[in-house]
Order: sequence, then structure tokens, then C-alpha cells
Amino acid sequence: MDLSRLKPAEGATKKEKRIGRGQGSGRGGTSTKGHKGQKAISGYNRKRGFEGGQMPLTRRVPKFGFTNPTRVEYKGINLDTLQTLADDKKLSVIDPSVLYANGLIAKNDKLKVLGRGELKSALTVSAHAFSATAKAAIEGKGGKAEIIATIAPKA
Repeated sequence: MDLSRLKPAEGATKKEKRIGRGQGSGRGGTSTKGHKGQKAISGYNRKRGFEGGQMPLTRRVPKFGFTNPTRVEYKGINLDTLQTLADDKKLSVIDPSVLYANGLIAKNDKLKVLGRGELKSALTVSAHAFSATAKAAIEGKGGKAEIIATIAPKA
């Protein structure tokens, strides 16, 4: 096989449409842009969201609401989930790295332990936050609820 003889299959390529090359070409004069009008002008570039002069949708619809830039999003994990994990994997210490390894949270999620369900054994749980009922339930069974310190985002 000679690589210098390679070429596209028959009918796979089309000739370039050469516009503005005289009347004899069939594409001279207005160069396929029609007569006059905004889009016939050289350098025409329609802006994103432009609606021909009509007030654009983004400006017609009112703005509302507020997004708090310092809000902290937590991934909630309930006590019954922790107990199931502890039973299955024979664990007594649960922290975000264990939950990440078992696919319950993402790598950079902040973890909050919530109070649904009940514990059957004493667990040492490390998390970024605890609900009051979850903390009481963990400590009621003789476990420890350790809060992981986080660096507050700069405002």
C-alpha cells in the first residue's frame, strides 16, 4: 500500500462554493446574500440574544431572588445509613474518607449527620456538622461525635 496515493472516496468531497468572483460564476454581485438588509452588510455579527430590536427575553423577564455567596452546602447522611455501613464493614470509626470510599459522598462534600433511624452500637463519627438529635443519639449509645474544622470561605 502506497500512502502517497490515498484520496477520499468518490463523492465524499464537494468543491468549495466560491462566492463573489464575478457574474459569470453565478455567485457574483450580491454574493448569495440577497439585496441590502442588515445581514447583507460586510462584517455582520448578530449578538447572542438579539431579537431584531424587540426587547430581548432576558430583559423582559423580571429578576427576583437572592443567592447567598457564603452559603455552605452539606451532604446529609442519616444514622440508619451509618449503622448499616458499620454492620456491613465491621467499623467503629466513621469519617468522610470511609463514606467516600463506599460511594456515599463525593470527594469534596461537606458532611452533616442527621437523626433519622437509630444506632445499635457505639460509633465514633467525624463530620463537618451534626443535627442535635443525631449528636444526642450518638453520645447516648456511648459514641463520640467529632466536628471537623473547616476553613470559612472569604466573603
